[in-house]
Amino acid sequence: MIKAPLDTRGDGLCDDEAGAAPAQRNADAAPAARVTCETCAAACCRLEVWCLTDTGVPGHLTVVDPFGRTLMDRLDDGWCAALDRNTLRCRIYAQRPLVCRELEVGSPECLAERS
Repeated sequence: MIKAPLDTRGDGLCDDEAGAAPAQRNADAAPAARVTCETCAAACCRLEVWCLTDTGVPGHLTVVDPFGRTLMDRLDDGWCAALDRNTLRCRIYAQRPLVCRELEVGSPECLAERS
């Protein structure tokens, strides 16, 4: 018998270790809401983001702090300058900074920012 890896569905709910059936859940518990960028209020887009590597972020969207570090510029209300406020999507997704690439949707870090 081949063992299925945990969370084979990618829904945040783990299969049991034998891979035979999904883990038992409390029938009275509300189903876990699936975390997607489309269902989020873009909480991560209010964080200070350092541009540690050259990913092609346009210079007009960055600032240099007093310590010489390049950061994503933020608007007066704290939102990232690259965020499209109508769609809550990144306008420079293909050139986004490394830290934005590494923050995985639904990861503990993502969930912490949403709370």
